[in-house]
Amino acid sequence: MRHLTLKKFNQALRSQSGFSLMEILISLTLMGIAGSFVAGKVFQQLHEGNVKAAKIQMQGLAQRLQEFRRHCGYYPTSDQGLESLVNKPTGGRECKRYQPGGYLDGDVPLDPWEAEYVYISDGKTFNIISYGNDNVEGGEDNDADIPLKKKK
Repeated sequence: MRHLTLKKFNQALRSQSGFSLMEILISLTLMGIAGSFVAGKVFQQLHEGNVKAAKIQMQGLAQRLQEFRRHCGYYPTSDQGLESLVNKPTGGRECKRYQPGGYLDGDVPLDPWEAEYVYISDGKTFNIISYGNDNVEGGEDNDADIPLKKKK
């Protein structure tokens, strides 16, 4: 009787075959391909979210600059910079009606890539630019600059 039970046990073991090495390698390859596709989509969505956040921040800064101009009659120059929204600018034209406490709560925000925004102004017009993911002027695709106002 014991011999019969051991024989059935061996037959049961042989009938429960596992995955072959080839099947395991194929499934790992397919999972790797699917994972890289998903990761690419996630990184693209992260980049798009950062671009939208930069544009929103720049629009907020533009509104503060408009307020500065209403009080002072001009935009801060490039040399005076966005820091003029936090502290009364020195050098160049003086703003006699500068709002006590400035135009921003706290410091000038950094862009989503933790870099300073580039501010360009002659006192009459202005533009704000984020150099984007690579923090270098120019670039294409995910490394393209993000301007508040498009060049004409």
